[in-house]
Amino acid sequence: MTILRNVEADLSRFRLRVLVIGGVVLFAFGLVLARLVYLQVMRHDDLAAQAENNRTAIVPIVPNRGLILDRNGIVLASNYSAYTLEITPSRAGNLDDTIERLGQLVTIEQRDLRRFRRLMEDSRNFESVPLRTRLTDEEVARFAAQRFRFPGVEVKARLFRSYPWGDLASHVIGYIGRINQNEKKAMEDWPDEDQANYKGTEYIGKLGVEQSLERQLHGITGVEQMETSAGGRAVRRLASSPATPGDGVVLSLDIKLQKLVEDLYGDRRGALVAIDPRNGEVLAFVSKPTFDPNLFVEGIDQENWSALNESIDRPLLNRALRGTYPPGSTYKPFMALAALEGGYRRAGDTINDQGSWTFGGHTFRSHGDGGLGVVDMHRSIVASSNVYYYSLANDMGVDAMHDFMKPLGFGQVTGIDINGEVRGVLPSQAWKRAAYKRPEQQRWYAGETISLGIGQGYNTFTMLQLAQATAILAAGGIKHQPHLVLATEDAVTRARTPAVRAPAENLGFKPENVAVIKRALVGVTQEGTATRVFAGAAYLSGGKTGTAQAVTIGQKDRYNAAKLEEHQRDHAVYMAFAPADNPTIAIALIVENAGWGAQAAAPIARRVFDYWVAGQYPNPEDMAAVRRGQGGAPLGKPSGTEAAWPTDGAPQ
Repeated sequence: MTILRNVEADLSRFRLRVLVIGGVVLFAFGLVLARLVYLQVMRHDDLAAQAENNRTAIVPIVPNRGLILDRNGIVLASNYSAYTLEITPSRAGNLDDTIERLGQLVTIEQRDLRRFRRLMEDSRNFESVPLRTRLTDEEVARFAAQRFRFPGVEVKARLFRSYPWGDLASHVIGYIGRINQNEKKAMEDWPDEDQANYKGTEYIGKLGVEQSLERQLHGITGVEQMETSAGGRAVRRLASSPATPGDGVVLSLDIKLQKLVEDLYGDRRGALVAIDPRNGEVLAFVSKPTFDPNLFVEGIDQENWSALNESIDRPLLNRALRGTYPPGSTYKPFMALAALEGGYRRAGDTINDQGSWTFGGHTFRSHGDGGLGVVDMHRSIVASSNVYYYSLANDMGVDAMHDFMKPLGFGQVTGIDINGEVRGVLPSQAWKRAAYKRPEQQRWYAGETISLGIGQGYNTFTMLQLAQATAILAAGGIKHQPHLVLATEDAVTRARTPAVRAPAENLGFKPENVAVIKRALVGVTQEGTATRVFAGAAYLSGGKTGTAQAVTIGQKDRYNAAKLEEHQRDHAVYMAFAPADNPTIAIALIVENAGWGAQAAAPIARRVFDYWVAGQYPNPEDMAAVRRGQGGAPLGKPSGTEAAWPTDGAPQ
């Protein structure tokens, strides 16, 4: 009996164990079945997509960047294809060893290594980084034969930006460079569509038109869907959507005029802006010295960067857009117009210019001790009387001057279609209260008003602003917004879409008042300070010379250029328009530290007008004389018409 009871107990325990194990097994199978249903039914679409992604890869196709052209179709920025040797650090193993072995196959210079290490800092470990660009066919062949020895290294065919005229118009055109980490971070705030369009893009506009019209020039990125092996190698193309090339950009610049001006400046510093007063088109936009934008395309090396960044001449500064200067006597015609429009003076009113003007115990000098004698408005501009405008400024007051000059664009952002424009200073009592912190500094003193009348004091403007004001005067008070972009051009159809322009604005000047000022400006070239420069011209032009102080000279001191460092000497300024009866060009220019406007600045304007109005190009001897600051002498025989454009590297 005992044995039977033990057997039954063992059987009972066995059955319990079987039931428990069976339950566990059934529960496990239930979990497997539930997971299977979840994966195969509920997450089928998602997992199928992931599987497809593991089998395929989406590769962006970077579009060709749009061309930049001048108004006559001359190419200012283009693209060329070249082979690049690139390394993906995560796949290359020991980088130093890899680079050393690559150096046995292709030439790798120190500047290549410096650029590579700098680019490594701005890239991620799995991104390919160029080590050498523009490989020769022989170098490509040598590497291809040894390709198996270099995991993570490959040769890629890439498009590179090219600026065929080097440093010509570099501040306007700008340049492109590799997208850095700060720019990548900024892109995170872009709309999703724009971020997607820059997938695979490594370069972006950094300055000038390249930066301001980046979206139009970039184009639309295409995609390729590739089937890949387990090792990640492409097997075949499954689908593709081609990239759309970027639009071309047509500028209003005449690059031949641009080169003429840059050649006339030579090694001197300064800026010139030429505008068509009929529509606001910028015909020349010069900042000297310039720089070669090709240096930046692949990443500028330290030696060239130091030379540009540390130079006392500041070649990276766009002087036409960001350089601010006192306008000097070129301000006087606008002061005269303000006097007529505001009723402060009539054209025939006279003063006695005795060579100085005293206010509050301070003597403001003019033309030496002798002065100019009896001066009316016409003679005040033609002979450039300081005393006339000291008196006028005192009568008008700073706020009245401010209110008249503001619509002309002085001290204002013009809205030109490239980035980086500065405002300058058009002083007023409100401006001074905002500009200074201490109460005694915020107060406007009556004596500060006097020098404003001759374009000195707090007045500091850009040549772009002075050129716009000159264009408004030339157009009889019609204000056009300066612009560089004429149109965008479809890369495929070549159809052009005109750029949207702001509507013109009539400032409401009385025609008879404008006529008084324009007659006086013509008088400057016929009987005044620029007579010698414009002798024999085949057209009439109006203009005004000016000399702007670079440093302040004491009340009891006399200006003596020989005793000053070169960078402390006065600037030469000139504003002008031509032809006088129907102006098609208005300019403002400055030659830094060059002295009198009639000697250094007006001769450049003469050659600009000869080219633009009369189709004449100066001969080499005359060009050299202008560069030496001796351009006030009568012209030699011009080389002829535009067909005689020199061939030594000039655009054709």
